[in-house]
Order: sequence, then structure tokens, then C-alpha cells
Amino acid sequence: MTVPMEENANKRRVISLLVDNQGGVLARVSSLFCRRGFNIDSLTVSATNDPAISRITVTLHGDENALQQLILQTDRLEVTRQIFELNQDASLQRELLLLKVASDAGNRAQLREVASIYKAKIIDLSPDSMVFELTGKPEKIDAFLLMFQGYTILEMCRTGVTAMERGGMHPHMQKPPQDVRAAQFPLPGNH
Repeated sequence: MTVPMEENANKRRVISLLVDNQGGVLARVSSLFCRRGFNIDSLTVSATNDPAISRITVTLHGDENALQQLILQTDRLEVTRQIFELNQDASLQRELLLLKVASDAGNRAQLREVASIYKAKIIDLSPDSMVFELTGKPEKIDAFLLMFQGYTILEMCRTGVTAMERGGMHPHMQKPPQDVRAAQFPLPGNH
């Protein structure tokens, strides 16, 4: 099945980078994405099980060719250990939302019902507002937010996507970075 050109160009992509845990790395990576014309939808940086390595997860929209060029250029940065695209079906992707909504005695029961349906927690309640916490796939967060269109949203904070591949240790995590790069991006004549 072929994907229409417009749909491929607007496809949401999740990129995972393993980088050296040192100052200035995030600025170098994000400026490269900017120079390549990508608008970053979300970006998270987290610790890994190795204190010398951080994981950067970037969500963006783009077509296959532009994305492959971006991956190749990011891989050339000396601070990049590994870079790979996470397939939505083969990865776990989660996001955290904190949402403060104006509430009163008249709408509090409705707000609780919406929270219950989406399994959101009410983490703060005051006479004039409620704060919800929800963790889930980006699509679940989007659907939850749609339910609040008729209410007054006072504040919202969304963490951005954090993700990892499903299953056991994957080949890109088992090999030294140099071997992974050679397998993912063979040099001309080394096929």
C-alpha cells in the first residue's frame, strides 16, 4: 500500500538519540534540527541506566527523505552515540499532562466523570479549580483535552513524548555505537 505524498510529509515521527551526558549537547542537537527546517513538536531529555549517556526523544513531522538526512547529520555529531526512529507500533510512547480547569459546584461532577473515563487523577481541588494528572499515549492526551473544549482551561503543562522500543534488548542497544552506525548507514562501497 502506498502512502499519499501529503500524508507522508505530515507523518508524526519519534526520534530517539543516545548522547553523551554533558553540557551543551541539547543545544547542539536542537540547533541542527532547526537548521534542517524541522519544527520540534516535543522534546524530552532523560537519564539512562548509564550515567555517561542521556536519551533525547524528539517528536516532529516530516517526510522520509528529509528525516533520513536529519538522522545522518545528527549521527555525525561527536556527542551522538546512536540515533534511530521509533516505530509507533513497536514502541511504547507516553506523555504526562497537568491540566487546571475552572470549576464550581455546578460542573464538578461532570469534570470528575470525564476524569474517571480517561483514568485521570484529580491531584488538586480548590473552590474555583481542579487540577488533573493524566499519563498516556499522545492520542489519549489529545482526546482528553478535546473533552474540555466547553470548559475554561486555566493552565496546562504537557511534558512531551518519552518512548522506548518494546521487547528485550534491541540490536542498537547491544552493540558499540560504531558498529550500529556502520549497520544503519553503510559507507558507499561497503554494502
